Amino acid sequence: MDPQMNKLLKWSVQNTTQNEDGAPASKPTSNITPEMMNALFGGPSEADLMKAAMEVLHSDDSDMENKLIAFDNFEQMIEGIDNANNIEPLGLWSPLIQLLEHEDAEMRRYAAWCVGTAVQNNEKSQAKLVDLKAIPILVKVATSDSKPATRKKAVYALSSAVRNYQPTMDELVKSLPEGYTTEHVDAADMDTIDSIMDKLRSHPVDSA
Repeated sequence: MDPQMNKLLKWSVQNTTQNEDGAPASKPTSNITPEMMNALFGGPSEADLMKAAMEVLHSDDSDMENKLIAFDNFEQMIEGIDNANNIEPLGLWSPLIQLLEHEDAEMRRYAAWCVGTAVQNNEKSQAKLVDLKAIPILVKVATSDSKPATRKKAVYALSSAVRNYQPTMDELVKSLPEGYTTEHVDAADMDTIDSIMDKLRSHPVDSA
C-alpha cells in the first residue's frame, strides 16, 4: 500500500470517535481540516487525499473500519464545490458509482451519501450521473435495498441530483418503478419532486 495512504489510515484510526466501551462509533468522525492534513502529511493536496481515500475504498488490503473512515473523510472533502468538481478530472466518479453496488450495505450507504453531497446544486456533477447511467442504479438502491438507512441515502442522492437539472430529472422519470409518474416533470417543480421523493421513501421493500 502507498506510504501516504498508510499515514492517512493510521491517523484516521487513532482519531476515530469511540463509544464508551471502546468500540468505534457507528459513524467514524474526525475534526481534521485541510490545514491539519497538510501539516501532518507534509503538504498533500486535497486532490491527493481524495485519491488516497478512493484507493482505500477499493483496496483489498483495507478492512471495513478503515474503508468507512476513508468514506467519511471523502464526503467531508467534497462538501466544497471545488473538490466536488475535482471528482471528474481525478477520475473518481466511476469508482464512486461502482460502490453503489457494493456487497456491504454501509458501503452502499456511504456511496449514495457522497453522490448526494457532490451533486447538490452542482450541474457539472449532476451531468456526470447521466453520463455514467447512475440514476437507474440509485433508483434500484432506493426501492429495493435491504437496509432502510441505505435506501434513505439513495433517495437523498436522487433528490439532490434532479433539482434544477432537467437531464437527471428526465432520467429519473424513465427509471421509476411501475406506479410512479411517467409524465414530464419540470426540474424546477419542487412540489412535484418532493412528492416523488416522499413516495420513494415509503416504497415497499420485500423483506424476504
